[in-house]
Amino acid sequence: MVHYYSADYVMPVTSSPIKNGVIAMDENGTVLGIYDNDSVPKNVEIERFKGVLIPGFINAHCHLELSHLLGKIPQKQGLVKFITEVMSNRGADEDIVYEAMVAADKVMYANGIQAVGDHVNSTVSAKVKEASKIAYHTFVEILGLREEEAIEKIDEAREIEFSFDSEHASITLHAPYSCSKVLFKAFKKSISDDNIISIHNQESEEENKLFRYKTGEFLDFYSQIGFPADDFKAQARNSIQTYMSYLPARNRVILVHNTYTSLKDLDFIRRMGRDVFLCLCPKANLYIEDALPKVSIFEQNASNIAIGTDSLASNDTLSILDELKVLHRHFPELDFNKTLKWATINGAKALSLDEGLGSLEVGKTPGLLLLKNMNHFKITDKVEMERIA
Repeated sequence: MVHYYSADYVMPVTSSPIKNGVIAMDENGTVLGIYDNDSVPKNVEIERFKGVLIPGFINAHCHLELSHLLGKIPQKQGLVKFITEVMSNRGADEDIVYEAMVAADKVMYANGIQAVGDHVNSTVSAKVKEASKIAYHTFVEILGLREEEAIEKIDEAREIEFSFDSEHASITLHAPYSCSKVLFKAFKKSISDDNIISIHNQESEEENKLFRYKTGEFLDFYSQIGFPADDFKAQARNSIQTYMSYLPARNRVILVHNTYTSLKDLDFIRRMGRDVFLCLCPKANLYIEDALPKVSIFEQNASNIAIGTDSLASNDTLSILDELKVLHRHFPELDFNKTLKWATINGAKALSLDEGLGSLEVGKTPGLLLLKNMNHFKITDKVEMERIA
């Protein structure tokens, strides 16, 4: 059976908005046709809505297995203290962890999220993902500061990766402050060209201090976990300008957070000529560091921007619409046509899911959402979302 949906505007994302547009979908949610008001097939029943129809959102960064930490980590303490709190609190009864993940997965789908780039440290989320309506790409994180552990850590990640969908899973380094130079080099040799990398980048100024001057809170953190940082040398430049050259040149890289990424850093990334996406997680940035990336310079100097929610350890919702509201509230000059691409097709491309998701195009199964209470394509706190398909 074919369903026809219309609204004040249909926004395919990869083409111009259509006033009073109509979209045809089959019962599986596959797009069969997109029409302006004059080209709709005759004698069909059209369900009409007031608002804007868009494809489902893509959450480019999450940690589903931390869902049980909702409300347990204090806010605005900075990244190093946040990491310490997560390490202390993440252990919990398996049933509690599982139930929290199931609930978070359902909430994300209800919030219009069609796909998720999810970071894991274990196999605990595999069953949830198998039963989910959401498409997941799973990133198995590798952490290892001790040089002698590098190969072992990669092998452990490979074992975890086997529990997830082989077409939509990859191993990835966690962050520059949690991986040794030897691990970076071993990782570079061990992965194939289609292995997508998703790495936490410049989430705190402490990361830049560590790499630039070998000072700051990370040195205290290393001392607490018993890691001697004697061999670490100051690089006199920000972290991204240090570790990017250690990553394989042919692989897509998603840089996540980028809260303290500068214009010089963006220029460095651009000059590297690599396939890089920059994922922004504004609510988590405010939760952890009480700071936001300099979005205006990102908009002007980086075309491949995506949106993520991070986890319920660092957020009180898992909603891409809420992330957009924060962005538009703090940066009112942003154009919704552009940020909608960040929240949909760009995330799908980052996760290599754009063949079927991220835009309203014939043959895709992208989900269909209705944004209500929009005036002049402006995202405000009054905007609400309803899942149509």
